[in-house]
Amino acid sequence: MDAKSIIDALDAEIEALRQARALLVNGGSSPAKKTAGAKPRKTAKRVLSPEARKRIADAQRKRWAAVRKPKKTAALAAPPKAAKKAARRKKANVGAAKKATPKKSAPVKAKKTAPKKVAPARSEPTKPTNTEMVPF
Repeated sequence: MDAKSIIDALDAEIEALRQARALLVNGGSSPAKKTAGAKPRKTAKRVLSPEARKRIADAQRKRWAAVRKPKKTAALAAPPKAAKKAARRKKANVGAAKKATPKKSAPVKAKKTAPKKVAPARSEPTKPTNTEMVPF
């Protein structure tokens, strides 16, 4: 046997193994052949019909109307500015009257304090004498 026939036999065996692997990976479907310049597929752009856009827009307008509605009714029920100012002045007068009368407060009890801890006295280090010094 020459080298070329051995290489051809090995190539045939490798191709058979690749096909068997593709069958196992793809769940039994035929293997997909790859092309040299194949680009990955892009998913189709999802386009809404004009009717669907209109339904979505109407639903959103309805939601915003529901949110804004309570604010308009609250504004109509609010008293005029003059009445608000009068109410503020009245509250200010009541508050000033309360401040003018001193309150009697209960006597404050003194808190018991723990005796202070005294740190032990430190002994000063002694200076070495000539006999204790080690020459270098």
